[in-house]
Amino acid sequence: MADKKVAEQYYAPPPKLGKWDGFKTFMWNSETSQCLGRTGSSWAKILFFYLCFYAALVGFFAAMLAVFWQTLDMNIPKFQLDSSLIGSNPGLGFRPTPPEYQNVESSLIWYKASDNGNVEIWTKLIDEFLMPYTQEEDNRVDCSFDNPPPEGKVCKVPMTNWSPCVKENRYNFKKKSPCIFLKLNKIYNWVPDMYNTSNNLPDNMPDDLKEHIRGEEARGNKNTNVVWVSCSGENPADNEHIGAIQYIPRRGFPGYFFPYKNVDNYLPPVVAVYFEKPKNGVLINIECKAWARNIMYDRSERRGSVHFELMID
Repeated sequence: MADKKVAEQYYAPPPKLGKWDGFKTFMWNSETSQCLGRTGSSWAKILFFYLCFYAALVGFFAAMLAVFWQTLDMNIPKFQLDSSLIGSNPGLGFRPTPPEYQNVESSLIWYKASDNGNVEIWTKLIDEFLMPYTQEEDNRVDCSFDNPPPEGKVCKVPMTNWSPCVKENRYNFKKKSPCIFLKLNKIYNWVPDMYNTSNNLPDNMPDDLKEHIRGEEARGNKNTNVVWVSCSGENPADNEHIGAIQYIPRRGFPGYFFPYKNVDNYLPPVVAVYFEKPKNGVLINIECKAWARNIMYDRSERRGSVHFELMID
């Protein structure tokens, strides 16, 4: 009798069950009314805890996100110019760039003028790039040096008198004298410090551009409010093969397109570089630069310039 009382004072191990019986007992224990090892009240407590925990977590995240959005303006970047990641030195881009299926990192424009299909590949890329410039928008207006765009308006980029660099002419690719389009990358609130007089022009500026600036200055100072552009071969051999160059409609980007203010339907100005007689069958390395006092030039980092190669078979 005494041994029985002593045994009742200690925990008796549960009976050994087989795998299947143990699993069924874990799923539902009829003796203790437990499901998955917990009673109904235990499940209710833990579910209530996690409901409150995640509700508080979601509420805290939503509150922090609301505070974060209050610090932003959807039209004006918080960090601008030198305080931004892209800085205050706009880059120069060119079109057409090689198709994605060829090589994303390539800058080679290589085509066979006698192959209509090959020519069509490149001219379609230009068509796609210029498509926004052909669309009419209510807030796009005609601009000039005397008539900059009013508040809330942006300038049109008329391209009807850009011959031979027009769509109807397939941008002169077929005639082995292609037009390559340049654009200045957009930086919010950036204002160019232009070389608008022939005084104190930089020593490394090409002589033909200096002469061009003097000619524009003679026509009136307003005509020199331009971010100038120059293109040339990177090496002496490239300069021998590149031939004569024209810049259409002018040799740079007019000042009335700046600053960029993220107004709807804004279009960055473009310049068509018309290569009149580049040597065929030869790879020509070409570098184009944008010229303003606050555009820093660094060939190794491609700052203030763009490089591409041209080869016509």
